[in-house]
Amino acid sequence: MLKSDSPLKRSFYEKEAIKNNWSVRDLQRAINSMLFERTGLSSDKATLLRSQAKGEGLKPEDVFRNPYMLEFLGLEEKAVYTETELEQAIISHLQNFLLEMGSGFCFEARQKRITFDNTHYRIDLVFYHRILKCHVLLDLKIGEFTHADAGQMNVYLNYYNEHEKSEGDNPPVGIILCANKNENLVRYATTGLPQQVFVSKYLINLPSEAELARIIEEEQDKLR
Repeated sequence: MLKSDSPLKRSFYEKEAIKNNWSVRDLQRAINSMLFERTGLSSDKATLLRSQAKGEGLKPEDVFRNPYMLEFLGLEEKAVYTETELEQAIISHLQNFLLEMGSGFCFEARQKRITFDNTHYRIDLVFYHRILKCHVLLDLKIGEFTHADAGQMNVYLNYYNEHEKSEGDNPPVGIILCANKNENLVRYATTGLPQQVFVSKYLINLPSEAELARIIEEEQDKLR
């Protein structure tokens, strides 16, 4: 039996379960991944819901989330925090963070150093995705996404593609995790890059149930 703390949330999961012919396990995975909350916050709700449905031929865009819910880090108690503190909080709550990232992610390195032309660079977090069969490089940003962030990630991905990719691996993928982003800037900054770069927001405080209900109801009205 589906347990939910609001009629709207219950109705949402019931409709999605029927539409996608979910098993009990599929439904539980959707609830655990906070699909209701993500749908309310996502700027591309149709793609988000499609990615949750069962299917084969998994692609990176089906795996990476937007936004990421990081309320378990406890950073809401601090008025100001740095990228180093955010990274340390993630490492301290690595198990929860991996659950939030989704299935298939294996932690590989923190502050991974790469060197070329006698210059050192450090990648905040490196994962390997056992289903996608590729490295996932994650760059943490406290502020808003800028086009320079995409250029920096592209450097890391090109290096990994040339020096770290093993036989049978797919090209590496980048995630830039930021506090805010402009969708048009993201599109112009990432379109045409040789490797895939995803830009996702993180939330350290969940919106209220009333706010999420309002957002989802507005989206439902648009479909009528």
